Amino acid sequence: MSSSRRHFLAGLGAVAAAAAVPGSAARALAGPALLYPPADLSYFDLPLHHGAADIRIGYAPIPWKGKNRQAIEEISALGYPGIQLLANVLDDYPDPHALKDTLGKHNLAFVALSSGTAPIDPALASKTLETHAAHAHYLHEAGGDYLQIVGPSSKGTTFTASDYRREGKLLTEIGKRAADYGVRTGFHNRMGTMGQTPEQVDAILDAADPRYVKLELDIAHYLRGGGDPPAAIRKYDKRLLFLHLKDVERADTRNGYRFVELGQGRVDFVAIFDALRSIHFRGWSVVELDGEKTGASRTPTESAELSKQYLIHELGVRV
Repeated sequence: MSSSRRHFLAGLGAVAAAAAVPGSAARALAGPALLYPPADLSYFDLPLHHGAADIRIGYAPIPWKGKNRQAIEEISALGYPGIQLLANVLDDYPDPHALKDTLGKHNLAFVALSSGTAPIDPALASKTLETHAAHAHYLHEAGGDYLQIVGPSSKGTTFTASDYRREGKLLTEIGKRAADYGVRTGFHNRMGTMGQTPEQVDAILDAADPRYVKLELDIAHYLRGGGDPPAAIRKYDKRLLFLHLKDVERADTRNGYRFVELGQGRVDFVAIFDALRSIHFRGWSVVELDGEKTGASRTPTESAELSKQYLIHELGVRV
């Protein structure tokens, strides 16, 4: 054994021995000088830059009112590369492989499946888990990525701290079952549900295991719920699974608002995309329009095209 190797091993032995003995005794055992001086590891606490933002744009077929086959064809023809589908697609395509083939022929990635709600009634827990696990299995077989879950309705209900804990636990169990199929679960904030306000979103996500439950941030619902969407993007950062790009305007309706095509309402999309780029977001943002604009002056395809042109020409976003 060379002299340098003996000194190296002796130094390691001294360091190991010192680590096992506390206080001044450790310092005496280690000797006047360690093999290597203490290193400043604080820079490991800083987040690593993970490349430039890569924001992919999909579209949701809600305005087609359940006509999934037509929506798939028209969304594809408009050039959107991804699609989110409602659970009623299982009625049109009972065989997930048939849906996978159809989406493949239309060059559409299956971004997400809207799987329904997660009610906090313990009597419904078993059925809820069974339903969402079946949807996750279907999504996996159809080549999809994300499972969307919405909280229970808030109509006539005042939620307690234990309710938020119960919801978080239920979402975690759903997320675990979805993970068995390689599917990630996103909690969708939404007006009229348990996840309406920023505080409610925080309470639910705090109660859920971040390994299994991410945030699917709907920016228009978050704004209407009293939140700041760009701030939410930065706040949740690594826990942000994907987004709904949606616009909203004040209106003389029962709720006092209605959703509109991108660029037609109050959402500050420049700030939204600045925030996404600031966290180097790499993933999907799905354009969504909850119903057609009042007056029905535009077809679903025309609305989708209007939003696309706004993204391209006003925001410089590639679709």
